[in-house]
Amino acid sequence: MEQVRILTRYTDLPDSWTLTTYRSHDGYEAAAKAIKDYQPDELIELVKKSGLRGRGGAGFPTGVKWGFVPRNIPKPTYLVCNADESEPGTFKDRLLIERDPHQILEGMIIASHALRVKTAFIYIRGEMSLGARRLQHALDEAYAKGCLGKDLLGTGVDLDILLFVGAGAYICGEETALLESLEGRRGQPR
Repeated sequence: MEQVRILTRYTDLPDSWTLTTYRSHDGYEAAAKAIKDYQPDELIELVKKSGLRGRGGAGFPTGVKWGFVPRNIPKPTYLVCNADESEPGTFKDRLLIERDPHQILEGMIIASHALRVKTAFIYIRGEMSLGARRLQHALDEAYAKGCLGKDLLGTGVDLDILLFVGAGAYICGEETALLESLEGRRGQPR
């Protein structure tokens, strides 16, 4: 049986981590379409209906998770991409981080639109130095070409994504410990 690669279909290409390669395969077109064609709540419903699930062990439905985020609150909402991958021997995300970081950024743009987020963070463990460099390079390229920042992709939407390199504590893979670390405190579960 032939393997159908969806998330990793471009990771074998030379310079797969660059914006030039990503854009040559319609990179950031899905984000532009999501913002232009769907209101945030419509996008959440679309993702629920799609059956999209997280890549963690539980395979939790993404649309359901997005539905938990409070809407219309006076405080800002933030999105955090957990790229810590602290479980020993786990490399499920490393391939995307190192070989297709723009796909991660595009997913964050779509999620940020659905959740009405204006500032997002990527938390990566310090030991993943190549991944951190590739993500920072992708962020720099995306800002330089208008895929991030003010009026991203000409949509009228603003989004900033910041990279945070953690110290590599195993516990920081747990979501509340990760948030503690991101906020400058010791990475302990809340």
